[in-house]
Amino acid sequence: MLLTAEENAMLAGELGPAVRTAMRILAALGKIYQAESMLPVSSVQVSGVSFDNLGEAGLDWLAEMAAGGARARVLTTLNPAGMDVENWRALGISPDFAANQQRVLDAFSQMGILPTCTCTPYLVGNLPHFGEHIAWAESSAVCFANSVLGARTNREGGPSALAAAVTGRTPAYGLHLDENRKPGLTIIVDCELSGTRDFGALGVVVGRAIEKMPERPIPYFTSIASATLEELKSLCASIATYGGSALFHIEGITPEASQFSPAARSIKTSRAEIDSAILEFDNPAAGAVDFVSLGCPHLSIREIAEVASLLQGRQVRKEVWITTARPTKRLADQVGYTQIIEAAGAKFAADTCCVVAPITGRFKVMATDSAKACYYAFGKNHFRTRFLTLPELIEEACR
Repeated sequence: MLLTAEENAMLAGELGPAVRTAMRILAALGKIYQAESMLPVSSVQVSGVSFDNLGEAGLDWLAEMAAGGARARVLTTLNPAGMDVENWRALGISPDFAANQQRVLDAFSQMGILPTCTCTPYLVGNLPHFGEHIAWAESSAVCFANSVLGARTNREGGPSALAAAVTGRTPAYGLHLDENRKPGLTIIVDCELSGTRDFGALGVVVGRAIEKMPERPIPYFTSIASATLEELKSLCASIATYGGSALFHIEGITPEASQFSPAARSIKTSRAEIDSAILEFDNPAAGAVDFVSLGCPHLSIREIAEVASLLQGRQVRKEVWITTARPTKRLADQVGYTQIIEAAGAKFAADTCCVVAPITGRFKVMATDSAKACYYAFGKNHFRTRFLTLPELIEEACR
C-alpha cells in the first residue's frame, strides 16, 4: 500500500505510540482488503462504547490509547453508551456499572472525542456531505450515511474507527470506491408502505433475501413513492441488521439512485411478505408487556413531538423508555415535550438504548416499533416481543 510521508511517519512512531498503533491497525486492514492507499476522512463515529460490551479488557485498551497520546484529528462522536449519564438511577442502572461506564466516557473524552453517545450522529451535528469519505461504525448509521446522505464509509469496527479518528485516515477499499457502489439487485416494492414499522419490516424481508445470496448485492428499490427521514432511518437499521447491508438506492429518493439503472436481476416484495415479517415479531400470546422501548435508532425531535402529543394528559402503567441523543433531548426540554412525557410517567433514556444497556433479566415482554430492537431483544436479552406502530405502543403503555 502506498503511504504518504506523513502516514509513514505515523507508522514509524514519530507521532507517538498511540498514533503508531492506530496506523498499524489501518495498514493491516488495508493489506487484508488490498487497498492501494489511504484516504483522508472528514468524520468518525466510534462504536463499542457500552461497558456492557467492552468490559475491563476493552477499557484498558482505551486507557492505554489515551495515555499514549491518542487524540482525534477530525470530528468524532460515539455510539450509545450503556446508560443515560444524567438519568441512570431512574433507569435502574447499578452504581458499579455507572462508575465503569463513566470511566469509558472519560477515556474517550481525553482523546478529544465528543461524548454524544448516539446511533444517529447525523441528527446532532456529525453530518457529512455527499461524496465525503468518513469512517463510521454503527451499522444503521453507516447505512444511512451511504444510502441517504451519499457519503462513503465501510462498516468499521470499534478499533478501526478509533484508529481513523486518531490518524484522520482510512484504507481506500470497499464502499469508498465507485465500482463497489453499483446496485446488483432490483427490489420492486409491490405495495404501499406507511410508518417506521412498515419500513422496518421491508428491511427484514429484503435483508434476509440478500443474506442468502453469496455476493450480497446492493439493492435498488423501485416503486416507493415517498419516505420520511424517520422511515429511512428505520429501513437502514433493519436492512443492516437482517442483511448486513451498508448501502441501498431508492429510485427518485436517495441521492445516488439517478446515477444507476435498475439491476437486471429483480425480486418483488408484497404486502403479504411485509405483514408476515410484522407478525413474526408481534406475538399477542407473548404475555403482558412490561417494557415499552422507543428509539432504535434514536428518536428524532419530530418523533418525540408525536410521542408527547399521544401522551398528553395520560398516564403510562409500564416501564417506558424514550431513547434519543442528548442534544435532541435538550430540544425537547426547551419546547416542553419532556415535561409532557415525564408527567405521563415515561422516562427519557438519552445516551443509551435497549440494545446496549445492561437490562438482561429485568423484563419479559418488550414492545417496540423497531425491527432491529426486536432482533436484539430476543438474541441478547431473551425478551419476547410485540412489534407495534407508535400509536399502538402508546396505547399499550397506558393500558
